Amino acid sequence: MTQRLVIIGAGMASGRLIEHLRDTAPNAWHITLFNTEPRGNYNRLMLSPVLSGEKTYTEIVTHDDAFYATHGIDCRFGESVTRIDRTAKVVHGAGGPVPYDRLVIATGSAPFILPVPGKDLPGVVTYRDLEDTNAMIAASRPGARAVVIGGGLLGLEAAAGMAARGADVTVVHLMGHLMERQLDPAASYLLQKDLERRGIRVHCRGATKAILGTDHVEAVLLEDGTVYGADLVCMAVGIRPEVRLANDAQLEVGRGIVVDAQLTTSDPAIFALGECVEFDSQLFGLVAPLYDQAKVLAGVLNGRVAAFAPVQTATKLKVTGCDLFSAGDFAEAPGREEIVFRDPARGIYKRLVIADDRLIGAVMYGDTADGNWFFQQIKEGANISARRETLIFGPAFEGGAQSDPLAAVAALPPEAEICGCNGVCKGQIVRAIGEGATDLGLVRARTKASASCGTCTGLVEQVLATTLGDAFARPAAQPMCKCTSLTHEEVRRLIKANALKSMAAVMQELGWNSSCGCATCRPALNFYLLADWPLDYCDDGQSRFVNERLHANIQKDGSFSVVPRMWGGVTNAAELRAIADAVDKYDVPMVKVTGGQRIDLLGVRKEDLPAIWADLNAAGLVSGHAYSKGLRTVKTCVGSEFCRFGTQDSTGLGVRLEQRLWGSWTPHKVKLAVSGCPRNCAEATCKDVGIICVDSGYQIGVGGAAGMDLKETERLAAVATEDEAIALTAAFIQLYRENARYLDRPYKWLKKVGLDWVKDRVLDPEIRAGLIERFDLSQSVYQKDPWAERATPEAARRFHPLATLMQEAAE
Repeated sequence: MTQRLVIIGAGMASGRLIEHLRDTAPNAWHITLFNTEPRGNYNRLMLSPVLSGEKTYTEIVTHDDAFYATHGIDCRFGESVTRIDRTAKVVHGAGGPVPYDRLVIATGSAPFILPVPGKDLPGVVTYRDLEDTNAMIAASRPGARAVVIGGGLLGLEAAAGMAARGADVTVVHLMGHLMERQLDPAASYLLQKDLERRGIRVHCRGATKAILGTDHVEAVLLEDGTVYGADLVCMAVGIRPEVRLANDAQLEVGRGIVVDAQLTTSDPAIFALGECVEFDSQLFGLVAPLYDQAKVLAGVLNGRVAAFAPVQTATKLKVTGCDLFSAGDFAEAPGREEIVFRDPARGIYKRLVIADDRLIGAVMYGDTADGNWFFQQIKEGANISARRETLIFGPAFEGGAQSDPLAAVAALPPEAEICGCNGVCKGQIVRAIGEGATDLGLVRARTKASASCGTCTGLVEQVLATTLGDAFARPAAQPMCKCTSLTHEEVRRLIKANALKSMAAVMQELGWNSSCGCATCRPALNFYLLADWPLDYCDDGQSRFVNERLHANIQKDGSFSVVPRMWGGVTNAAELRAIADAVDKYDVPMVKVTGGQRIDLLGVRKEDLPAIWADLNAAGLVSGHAYSKGLRTVKTCVGSEFCRFGTQDSTGLGVRLEQRLWGSWTPHKVKLAVSGCPRNCAEATCKDVGIICVDSGYQIGVGGAAGMDLKETERLAAVATEDEAIALTAAFIQLYRENARYLDRPYKWLKKVGLDWVKDRVLDPEIRAGLIERFDLSQSVYQKDPWAERATPEAARRFHPLATLMQEAAE
C-alpha cells in the first residue's frame, strides 16, 4: 500500500533521500515536496562556480522537471509551509493542506545576520541560494565595490566569485586568520596570499560596527574606524539550523531539531534531515554526513534497520587556484605530535597531527593530491609508527640528493666582495687566513668581515672552509630553536627582506618544521615582528613569558612583585600615600626600595593584581615594567638642582628620557642612568645607556653591564644639549631594537657588530632621523600603560583562581 510522504525542503539532503527511496522502493511512497524557492533540487556546492562564471545554473541542477514527473512527485515549489498539525497529520501550505503518514523536515539552515545598523539596507545579501548568487552576479560588474563579512568557506567562495567577475572585493573577518575552524595559521597565511594575488583585500581582526547608507548600502564601518566603500555587502558569518516550523509544532529542539540515530524526532511520525538536525549534540554543515543521513532515513522509512553514525569529514575550498584540504582534528593538545613539510618556493604546506601512533588530523595547502589518501588513514585509525618517517610524503615516497654548498664559494674570484658593510673581498680574507687567522673571530678582528650586521658570517666561514680544508673546524650552527635551522640573525634579515608580517608568514616562508613554533622561537618572533612592523603586526600576548603576560614578576612562592614607575626615581607624598594604602589594603608582606630607585611591593596575590593596579593608577602611578624586555629604569642623582657638585639637571634629563622611552619593547631589558657629574652617583658607567653630565654638556656611553658580566660603557658621543642627548639615546635604542638578537643585552650585541658600526649610523644625521622616526612610530602603537588595560573588570577575571571561576559559573 502506497503511503503519503511529505518532505519540507528541496535541498541536497532531501534530494538524495528521494533518490534512495526511488531506487529501493519506487512504489512505496507518494511524495509531496515543498520548497520555499521556486525550483527543485540543485547542487548548492556548485553555486560558487556559478558566481564566478565557470558554470551556469542549468549545469548544477540535480533533479529537473522531467525527474519529478517521471517519479510522480507532487512539487509545491515557491510555496512555504505555514504550520504542521501533528494531531491531524496535516501540513498546511499557502496552496492548501496536505495530509501525511510520514513527514520529513529538511528545512536546512538560515544565514546568521549581524545585528548591526544598516543590515536591512538594499544591497545587503547573504549567500545561501540562487537568488543570493544572482544578486552578487548582477552587482559584480568591473569596478564595483563588494565587501564580504566573514572569512569562512562561504565568504571566501563569494569573494573569489565576485572578484573573478571584476569586482573590487574586501573580506572582513573577525578572527585572526581566515577559515580558523578548518585551517591552522600557516595554511591560512598561504590562502590569504593567494587571495591577495587575485586582488582580494583581506582585513582580519575586523569587527563590523555598522553598514552605512540611506536608500542603498554605501560602505561598511568597522569598530576600529576603518571604512570600506561598498555597492554590495555579502554577510557570510555563519548559519543556524532553520527550526521555526519544528518549534511551532512543539517538537524537541535544541540548537537544531533533536533526532535519534534513525533521524526520528520527538514525534515518531516525523523525521528530520540535513542542516536543521541535531544528533548527539552535534550539528552538520558539510554534505558528506547529510548524504549519510539520507541513506539511513531511506532505509528506516522502508522498514530496514539502519542507524546514523557521524564520521570524520574533510574540507576543500571551491576557489580555482586555491588548493586546500583539511580533515580530522588538528588542534594543539597534550600528547600530540606533528609532522610538518614546507616548500616556501612553491607555496606548499603540509601538516599531520599524530596521537598514540595514529593519524588524527591533516592540513594541506598548495599540493592536496594525497588528501583523500590521508583522509582514509584518519578514518581507518591504523597504527602508523612503522611508516612515520615517510608518512608526510604520501603513498609514494621519493628521496633526493644534496649538492656541495662550498663549490660556489670556491669558484669566486679574489675580488669578489664578501662583506658589504666593510668592503672586504674574498682575497683579503684569504690573505688573513694565510697570516694565521684560522677561525671566524680572528678573521673578524683582522678584516672586519662579518663584524657589522653579521649577514655575511656564513660566507666568511665558507671561505675559511675552502681555504683551510680539513684544518677548518666549522663552529656548530646555532639555530634559533629546534623548529628551524636558521639563526636569529638570518630570521631577522629574512623577516625584513621578505616583508613577513605574521608568525604564520615567517614559519611558512622560512620553512619551520613545526606548525606553530615553540616556547623558544615564539617570543623571539613576536618581538622581531612587532619591532619591524609595528603598524601591521599585533602583539601576541601568548608568545610572551609569564611575567610579561601578567605584567608583574612572579616570585618563588607564586606571589607577584608590583613595581610602580617613578619617573627618574622621583616621587611625591600623594604617590607614597597611595602605595602605603595599597600595602595595607592588600596585605603586602614586604616593601623594598630597589637598586633602580623605585619601591617594590613583594608578595602580592595574583587575583589582587588588577585591583592593586587600579588603585595605584588612580593616584597617577603606571607600570614600572619591572618584568619586561623593555625599558626598566632611568636612575638619576639629584644633579645641579640640589647637589653642590652637579653640573647639569640630571634628574630632569632622566625624567625626560624615561618618559620618552617607556613602553618600548626591546630584545632584552634596558637600564639607563644619568649622573650629574663625573662622581657618578647614579652609576651611569655600568648601564646599557649611561649619561655623565659635565660642564660642557653630556657624555653618552653605551654597552655597560653590572650583572654576571661586569663591563664599563663605551663612549658613543659627547653633546651639548639635553635634546641631543635624548635624540641620540632614542636612535641607539631603535638601532638595537632593529638589529639585536632576542635576549642579547646591548653589550653583547655591541660585541658582535662593533661600536664603530653603531656610531656610523647613530651619528649620521640622516640615518639618525630615520631611526628616531621609526622609534616614534612604534611608540605610537605600544606606549600604553598595561596596568590600566588589565585593570578592567573583564580582564580582571583572568586573574581569579580556577575555583572562583568555577563557582561563578555554577552560580
